[in-house]
Amino acid sequence: MSTAVTTPASPTPHGPEWWRTAVIYQIYPRSFADGNGDGLGDLAGIASRLDDLSYLGVDAIWLSPFFVSPQRDAGYDVANYRDVDPRFGTLADMDALIAAAHDRGIRVIADIVPNHTSSDHVWFQAALASAPGSPERARYLFKDGKGPDGSQPPTDWLSVFGGPAWSRVTEADGTPGQWYLHLFDESQPDLNWDNQEVVDEFDSVLRFWLDRGIDGFRVDVAHGMVKDPAYPDYQPKHDPEIGGGGIYLDCPYFGQTGVHRIWRHWRTVIDEYPGDRILTAESWVHPMTELANYTRPDEYHQAFNFPFMFAGWDAAKLRTSIDESLKEFGAVGAPSTWVLSNHDVVRHTSRFGLRDSGPQGSGIGPRDPQPDEALGLARARGAALMMLALPGSVFVYQGEELGLPEATQIPADARQDPTWFRTGGEKYGRDGCRVPIPWQAGAPAYGFSPTGAAWLPQPEGWDAYARSAQEGVEGSTLELYRAAMAARTAHGTSTADLTWIEGLPAGVLGFTVADLAVYVNTSDTPAPIDDPGDVVLASQDFDGTLAGNATVWIQR
Repeated sequence: MSTAVTTPASPTPHGPEWWRTAVIYQIYPRSFADGNGDGLGDLAGIASRLDDLSYLGVDAIWLSPFFVSPQRDAGYDVANYRDVDPRFGTLADMDALIAAAHDRGIRVIADIVPNHTSSDHVWFQAALASAPGSPERARYLFKDGKGPDGSQPPTDWLSVFGGPAWSRVTEADGTPGQWYLHLFDESQPDLNWDNQEVVDEFDSVLRFWLDRGIDGFRVDVAHGMVKDPAYPDYQPKHDPEIGGGGIYLDCPYFGQTGVHRIWRHWRTVIDEYPGDRILTAESWVHPMTELANYTRPDEYHQAFNFPFMFAGWDAAKLRTSIDESLKEFGAVGAPSTWVLSNHDVVRHTSRFGLRDSGPQGSGIGPRDPQPDEALGLARARGAALMMLALPGSVFVYQGEELGLPEATQIPADARQDPTWFRTGGEKYGRDGCRVPIPWQAGAPAYGFSPTGAAWLPQPEGWDAYARSAQEGVEGSTLELYRAAMAARTAHGTSTADLTWIEGLPAGVLGFTVADLAVYVNTSDTPAPIDDPGDVVLASQDFDGTLAGNATVWIQR
């Protein structure tokens, strides 16, 4: 075997900031741990499990929204950005959680939602009560309709959740009135980021949480906020090689260059604070050069690597994605990030069990072909071991360290995702990846809640995935993640250059990073590996032949 093609982790010199190499664990609060028994996860539940996260070895936690919200979109419809929703606890609970996490060396990142508010927000209620052209309406995107009577929406834009992206209001005198833009649910009106009042309000919100000790923000829909002022008609063109959910080409409402002025300004706010506070972008843009532009030195610190997530279990696509990521992020001095699952996509254990990447946003339900659970878990373990060897920062979605699959049998009357309702049941949406995770085998709600309540029904047969069934058990998925997180630090893979190993069998990827050789077999056929080094970690038993759908780390 010969080695060639070295890809630096970052060709631009950089400092030792924690976020360049961190493992950041995403917590979806309503599904992580329920402290009061009402069936909904909360801040007290999170605090009670911090020692479990310390055991796993994470560097930071990212909390999906915990702000005051009517919860029509699970908290991504914010009614008050400066308080905790009573369902999750209080500001005092949040302060205590931040302090407890910091005591354990774990940083806390909050999820901020600047593209839209809830329709319950006092600003939007004031806009509904005010006249067209008023300062209250100027905070949002209100437009007159087309046609002689204004009965047609201003554009043909579609909501990401299905259906039209415009809704018409009834004016104070009872007559049909203007239309407002909502790129998501009709209860999530888009804000007008050309309005200085909006800019100033979010400056204040950022400082409110930074002053309380938050270590940074994951920014929802970071590619949104700015719309083409011409408001042209447009129908989305999804790229199945990358995924969906907002990756559109030539889109007038996503990926506009004007968003960068917002992020440069936010960076100045973040930089006022000590302690390497960060901004992380949820940016569904393409190609990779555009995504990397969000992480230029005066903008975001890092951005989610969705092209890697949707590369699937395919050696050629994974290699291309890794090369492009290291090259383009490195060119602007940013670390590449690596992510396999989150709260918006089918869990990768199940995506890989379907032998393709799966459609983002559509979900998997009872009518669909069901994943091969054993195949999916084997591939997921192999993918995780590959990901945790790569240079840069890693995001882990709660439950993936347990090998948790998608919940595919949620009954129609239990579903809650707006996508399910806005598409009339055509798309299942994201409920399947948001089901409360299992902690204790044999316990009510698998230990998620002391009363056995759960806001979404948990599947039967999850005892084997429960944390109690895996902790301390050699070969379990939990212990594989834990060992890999420790080993990536011990071997320094997160800052090392990556060099590809050539001449391997079809479907097998190989690369060296630090003092490790990493081999990934994406095929179903066992492959001989001629490497005399010592085995550090393997996702399946390794005796010189790498099983199909497996990864091994070998120290040279």
